[in-house]
Amino acid sequence: MLEGKCHCGKVHWTFDATPTSVTACNCTVCRRYGVLWIYGHEGEDVAMTGETSVYARADNGPPEIGFHFCPDCGCVVAWRALEPHKGRRRMAVNLRLTEPGPVAHLPIDHFEGLVTFDDLPRDGRCVADMWF
Repeated sequence: MLEGKCHCGKVHWTFDATPTSVTACNCTVCRRYGVLWIYGHEGEDVAMTGETSVYARADNGPPEIGFHFCPDCGCVVAWRALEPHKGRRRMAVNLRLTEPGPVAHLPIDHFEGLVTFDDLPRDGRCVADMWF
């Protein structure tokens, strides 16, 4: 199990699965936050505790996900789908809020979220390369 927390420690997440990669996205929000995401489903393999503030991103229509951040220290903790899909709610947590040792080897998957919404080929970098 992986655990992460914001800088002040008031918001925590747990990830009860073994990630095989992490995602770096260049969309208008993720590139500003500088996050690395791992994905799961709320109540299954991902949990978040603590009070958060939410920014609901809207692109050409109603927002689909909410970005959760600590109202005290400002760390981006997770994004969460605003509506469940087939009874499950998708969620991603910010891997940068965990200790780097256990995840340093994970490869980075790049998602082109700005224009094409395509998964890009891996370039050989891993989490350790992003945390220099």
